[in-house]
Amino acid sequence: MNIVSRFVKDESGATAIEYGLIAALISVGIIAAATTLGNGLANLFSGIGGRLDNAASTI
Repeated sequence: MNIVSRFVKDESGATAIEYGLIAALISVGIIAAATTLGNGLANLFSGIGGRLDNAASTI
């Protein structure tokens, strides 16, 4: 019975789980931001490439 009561009162695993959840949320945010930034940069460079193609074809 003493082992069960010590197991119920032990909260060290809960702290590790909380840190794991925080790290997971931060990584999801970083992935979302990187994806959005990557798509924006791809669109920007595509636009620049199109303008360069148009400029080169008029010469």
